[in-house]
Amino acid sequence: MKIKILSVAILLAVFSLPVMAQNTASALKKEVSFKTDVRSILDDYCMGCHVPGGKGYEKSGLDLRTYQSLMKGTKFGPVITPGSSLTSTLNVLVSGHADPAISMPFGIKGGLPKDKVDLLNKWVNQGAKNN
Repeated sequence: MKIKILSVAILLAVFSLPVMAQNTASALKKEVSFKTDVRSILDDYCMGCHVPGGKGYEKSGLDLRTYQSLMKGTKFGPVITPGSSLTSTLNVLVSGHADPAISMPFGIKGGLPKDKVDLLNKWVNQGAKNN
């Protein structure tokens, strides 16, 4: 009896794996939207400083009011490298992989929540589209 139950359980597991893999792949492929996903993160965590008159804007020149100004970057250069979150300055700063003195968002203990960092990374890795 135990062997029969175990055999059924193994068969169920084997046949469930392709469905689970497909659901995971679908979730990974879901395109991140600048307008609905990224914009809200920038509004909630970054706009206080990175608009004309804000401390972040005055120091770096980074204006986050529009997609175009984000992609323009700072007076030091671009902050987004479409397709590569590992080399995008914005992603390095918000993920805590930069000098703590310049990690972003400024003044938020613990930095940007991991789910927000992951979403920004995914958006950049998907090409940082204005969608």
